Amino acid sequence: MIDEILKYNREFVEKGEYRQYATSKYPDKRIAIVTCMDTRLIHLLPAALGLKNGDVKMIKNAGGTITNPFDSTMRSLLVAIYELGVNEVMVIGHTGCGVQGMDAEEMLELMRKRGVDDEHISLMRHCGIDLNSWLHGFTDTDDAVRETVDLITNHPLMARDVRVAGYIIDSETGLLSPI
Repeated sequence: MIDEILKYNREFVEKGEYRQYATSKYPDKRIAIVTCMDTRLIHLLPAALGLKNGDVKMIKNAGGTITNPFDSTMRSLLVAIYELGVNEVMVIGHTGCGVQGMDAEEMLELMRKRGVDDEHISLMRHCGIDLNSWLHGFTDTDDAVRETVDLITNHPLMARDVRVAGYIIDSETGLLSPI
């Protein structure tokens, strides 16, 4: 599949199709969106919000949440705010999220089935990584979004003039509801 993608990419560049996506690194709407990496949202979320290439900084991860105040998502937000002019943050969870109800022990078992041995899992734990907490999902999407909004709003490095708000998007219709 990767070879097919690379072939398409070469043709895309040769035909100059990239020109229609030209923009700067600065988001035109000065908004950052933290959301889930769910495939249903790739086109639906921008379409449902009327966004085009260059409008926002889109930061995606599993679950669209921030579980650690010093993780890469929080770092990306700080860069977007201080380096790229973002002054509003939308945290957008979605219906039917796969991280909701995710179980750490089940994830570890799937890792074992794919060849990760217990020695490596044990090593992670001995290095101080709480795998059960790190790999655990959330039970309620609304609460997870609220917690992420709270973490961003109260982060010690967050500018106080940045507006942060939480929403849930319907994964089928695109309807956005505030939390």
